[in-house]
Order: sequence, then structure tokens, then C-alpha cells
Amino acid sequence: MADTVKVIEQCEVRPPPGSVPSTSIPLTFFDLPWLCCPPLKRIFFFNFPYSTQHFLQTLLPTLKNSLSLTLQHFFPFSSNLLFPPKPNPPHILYTQSNSLSFTVAESSADFNTFVSDSPKDVTALHPFVPVLPPPQTLEDGTFFIPLMSIQVTVMPHSAFAICITFRHVAADGKSFHHFMKFWASVCKSNGDLTLASLAIPLHNRDIIQDPKGLKHIFLQELLNFLPENVESKGEIRDVPTDMVRHTFVLSHDHVEKLKKWVSIKCKSHDLELPHITTFVVTCSLIWFCKVKSEEIKVGTVLFNNDESYILAFMADCRNRPEFSIPLEYFGNCLVCGNAEVKRSKLVGENGILEAAIAIGSEVRHLQRGTFEGAETLMSNFTEFATLGKHTTIIAGFPSLKVYETDFGWGKPEKSEVVNVDNSGSISLSDCRDKEGRIEVGLALEKSQMKKFSTILEEHLTEISVLD
Repeated sequence: MADTVKVIEQCEVRPPPGSVPSTSIPLTFFDLPWLCCPPLKRIFFFNFPYSTQHFLQTLLPTLKNSLSLTLQHFFPFSSNLLFPPKPNPPHILYTQSNSLSFTVAESSADFNTFVSDSPKDVTALHPFVPVLPPPQTLEDGTFFIPLMSIQVTVMPHSAFAICITFRHVAADGKSFHHFMKFWASVCKSNGDLTLASLAIPLHNRDIIQDPKGLKHIFLQELLNFLPENVESKGEIRDVPTDMVRHTFVLSHDHVEKLKKWVSIKCKSHDLELPHITTFVVTCSLIWFCKVKSEEIKVGTVLFNNDESYILAFMADCRNRPEFSIPLEYFGNCLVCGNAEVKRSKLVGENGILEAAIAIGSEVRHLQRGTFEGAETLMSNFTEFATLGKHTTIIAGFPSLKVYETDFGWGKPEKSEVVNVDNSGSISLSDCRDKEGRIEVGLALEKSQMKKFSTILEEHLTEISVLD
């Protein structure tokens, strides 16, 4: 597969000269736990039925220029993460010499393979993924790491892809997709910022109140955390040769009937009605199917039915009354919820219901006491890495509207979270085709994916008979 991609150009893109002064941005308690997170990788595929030469002459200059104009407002992505000598805390630093790595490539791969929802080899997307530039160490021992890189890959006479690798410590999904939509809007308007319709991001970290001193607590926990550990995390590692990635689409009808099914099950078991939302029922169904599909491995893997399985998900704190953080805030503003169910219950006859009750309860818990989700951010990340913990992490939300990223050539034909193949995550997003549909992306070994598909289809068929 690697032979299908040829690098045409390697360059740097930076904000317009003099548009951004040198700026130091402190890390808040929302940011610090993400130092432990591998880089995120998101790819967008767009139709483009023209030659590579046409792309290079017409679209590439607009892409670069609009990115430069966008970076004057989203400059942390062209900055570095600095680890000064202890006890000074890590922070983000932008200087006017900073830039963002930008790669242009060409691929002979079949575009239709990438945009189909059928299973595909997890390594198929890897040649489209840009590598972050290597870290550097200054004479005084300061260690600094670039935060983002971008690769644009042309598939002549069919499509092109934009793939972004970035470090979560710089921004969460809300901020990242704000950046992508802003860049797309500037590109669509051919560089006219007055026509770009999105709000300017807010970089003021002083609005993050920390009454419980979480930043100090988290920094103490990170004292023995070496900056080299950040760099070593997240590079594409060896994956099983039979691992595939697959996108499943749940229709609006599926989701509504699943909500009704959960409600009926609750009443029939005389249980308290959980927080029944699209997010809750979708996660319940997918989590159940994923754990249930592991049974195919029995004989090589021993399962303990008394062990707890965890579904971890993030909740955005913007516009919450207790935080007073505006939607335009740029950075991380997430708390973590953990739904926990014993395996025996999760794979049992009422597994989806058990999952819905656990997830719904955790959602309500976060709504009542968001700060409790913030207090456990660091310990959650440590716990996720603990051997023996069966943790599935939900990446993304349909509300982020990934498919509204229009650079002037229409909606993406497909967008995927590349790093689900080595993180054990499940991605959720809106769907390109119809309002109300949800795309679910995950990677499993081929035999397990087949089992997962069968279980999912069985349960969707079961609920489809509901009026």
C-alpha cells in the first residue's frame, strides 16, 4: 500500500507575517491530562475528477493561502508544546518563526475503496497520514514538540484527501472542527475573511476557573512524567494482519426504535427510566455488540464475567452555567464519564438495557456535577492504561457536524478517525447522506468484525418490528 503514495512537495505554512505576536499559552487543568494522549488523526475525502496537475495549479494555492489566513486565528496549531526545565510547567509557545508541516502527495489507490462502508484493511489509510516533525531540545534542556501536521493527497481524476495529525493537548474535538470549518470557509470564499461566516476562536485561558486547584494537583501527578513519553506515544504501530476497520450507519428510524425498545424493556423490568437520548442508545447498542463479539475468541482469551467493563466518553463543558465558558473557547474543555457494567450483565439477555442504564446514569451524573468529571480526568487516563481494564472509549459526537466541512467542493464523501485502529476507540459522527443518521467507526480483527456485524444486524432487525 505504501507504494501507492508519492510525495510531491514538503513545505511549511505559517500565519501571514506580523499577524500574530509571540504568545505563550498556559495549559489549564482541562489540557494537562491530554499530555498522556496519543496524537489524533482525522481524514477527509473529497470528490475531485481532475488531474493532479490541475489540482496543483488551481486548488493547492488556495488551500495553502486559506490555511495561512486561518492560522493567524488558530495559531496554537502552528506552535510548539514546550517542556522547560523543572519545576517550570509545560506550555504552548508561538513565535514568528513557527510553522506547520504541510505535505502534498499523489496516490494511485482506488478512491471508491475508501468511501465505501465495507470492511477495509486498517493499514489502507496509513500512507495518507502525516507524521509530526521530530521534537528538539534546546541548550538549556527545554524540550519542544510540534502540535500539528497536514497532508493533502491527490487521487488523479477521482478525489483528494486532507489528513490532519494533531496533539489533543492543544485542542479538543470542538476546537479542532472549529478550525477545520473556519479553514474550509476561508478557502470556499477564496481567501476573503469577510465572507468567512464562523466566529473567531477565543484563546483567553483566564476564563477557566479552577476553584479546587486541579491544575496544581495534576501538575504534581505529572512531575515524573518525561516529555519523551509524549513523543513516543501514538505513532502507528504494528497491528494484527487480519485487522479491519468498518463504518456502520444507524438510520434515524433505527435510533428512534432503539429508544422505544429501551423504554419498553425498562417498564417491563420495573426499572427507573434512564436518560434516553440518541447518544445513550447508540453507545449502548455498539458497546454491547463489541463485547459480545469477543466471545468468538474463547479458547485463546479467558474472560472473567465478574470483571467490570468501562465505556468512557467525554462531555463538553462550554456554555455550562457553572463554568461560563463560551462556545468559541479554543483548547480543551472536556470532562470524562465512565459507565461501568460487569461483563456477565453486559453480554446477557438484557445487555443493551444494562448498558443504557449505566451510560444514562453517568450522563445525568455529569449534568448534575460536572466538576466531579473534571476532578477524575487525570486518574481516568492513568486507569485506562492499566492492564486488565476492559475500556472502550467513545471518540467524537454527531453534534460536531463533521460533514459540514465544505472547502468549496461540497461535503466530504467520507471522513474517518484514523487512530481507532490502535486505540480501541469507537468513533461517532453525523452522516453525509441524511439528517439524523449516525456513522459508527471501529477496528477489530476480521473474525470478530464478522461476529460484530451479525450481532448488530440481529438486534436492528429485532427492534425494526416496533411500531
